[in-house]
Amino acid sequence: MKQVLLIRKIIEYFSLENEKDDYDRIHETISKDIIFKGTNLWILIFAIIVASVGLNMNSTAVIIGAMLISPLMGPINGMGYSIATYNFPLFRKSLKNFAFAVGTSLVASMTYFALSPISTAHSELLARTSPTIYDVLIALFGGLAGIVAITSKQKGNVIPGVAIATALMPPLCTAGYGLATGQFYFFFGAFYLFTINTVFIAISSVAISQILKFPIRTIVDEKQKKKINRWISFVIALIFIPSVYFGYKLVKDEQFNENVTMFISNVSIVEGNYLLKHEVDVKKRQVRLVYGGTSMDEQQKEMILSKASDFNLEKSSIQFQQGLAFDNIFGHNFSEMDNLKSELRKFQSIVIERDQKIDSIQKSRMLGEQTFSEIKALYPEISSCIYSDTYLFHDTLKKPKDVKVFLFALKSEISNDNKAKIKKWLQSRHKSDYIKVIYE
Repeated sequence: MKQVLLIRKIIEYFSLENEKDDYDRIHETISKDIIFKGTNLWILIFAIIVASVGLNMNSTAVIIGAMLISPLMGPINGMGYSIATYNFPLFRKSLKNFAFAVGTSLVASMTYFALSPISTAHSELLARTSPTIYDVLIALFGGLAGIVAITSKQKGNVIPGVAIATALMPPLCTAGYGLATGQFYFFFGAFYLFTINTVFIAISSVAISQILKFPIRTIVDEKQKKKINRWISFVIALIFIPSVYFGYKLVKDEQFNENVTMFISNVSIVEGNYLLKHEVDVKKRQVRLVYGGTSMDEQQKEMILSKASDFNLEKSSIQFQQGLAFDNIFGHNFSEMDNLKSELRKFQSIVIERDQKIDSIQKSRMLGEQTFSEIKALYPEISSCIYSDTYLFHDTLKKPKDVKVFLFALKSEISNDNKAKIKKWLQSRHKSDYIKVIYE
């Protein structure tokens, strides 16, 4: 019984019925927002101009401002609502006003970009030309939030947020930019993104309208219902399938960029050659490497190409370009170049020797710390340990011998027998007969 009550309480939390507005009021609100004339039309034109300026100047803040004042959501929700309630006169009215709004927006943005002295495609424009499955998800869930807000008594401030999230204005302005500059790649890519947003916001409206069981205000037979449902399924498939492909391509491009980044960090220095810069063409899967230093030979290039396979770049095109070459600077004076190579090798050997010394010091510290922790467990009388790996010099020795020196501080005396055992243990532990043990 308690479980049933708990389930009912959870369902009640997620229920939309309690806050659902009156059906007639919802119908009136949606019908009113469909119409584009007078105030709504001028707001749309102003919003389009503001969004176009934002895209032109690559200003995200201005673009967001334009999306906030855009009234484009109205006829889209109207189309979804009218399909769900089989209200064909309302659907035709919504479609007519939506087509008029889109046409007006394209003309306004195209006029602005045709007159604007700045025609460079910035990142905000480019971002609106490659729609993916992620744009479908944004439009779908953004549309769901919008229609739920419209049908609720507590409207809140959801609609402006939905207008920002679904981003109807920027792709429409980018399509106008493509028409104004004759770059139809921009037009088709941006208009496809706009179509995705439109269709899936409308589908959201259809879904919520049916879930909330909005009343059907016209007479419709079952054949018409089936026909409409088939058309809805066809349109969803037509829009959805290409976006899945583009989404897959986006993921692959991101993986390629990550692999290239790791690869470049791995081949930044190659036997006296230093990577000055690199250029990446994601679409063509090409990487161009510009090196400075000595002229690269085929063996060095092969070594770099072999490393590319470690980062899943074996199918990519790796191109080499010589930047600053020392042999060209010295006019092919090979004796000078050989001297430079020799100095470079000396420098590299010094660096390697220094690294080895650092490693030795670190290992020595760790070895002393580990030895102390082990011997303290066996002989609690030992309170501290000083460890050093040094050399023994003696007049009977031709060369110094490696000696490990241990200085133990004692809390209490240790017998000579135990001291002998400690020395034998240390010799066994460190695999060396040359162990010097001092007690204090």
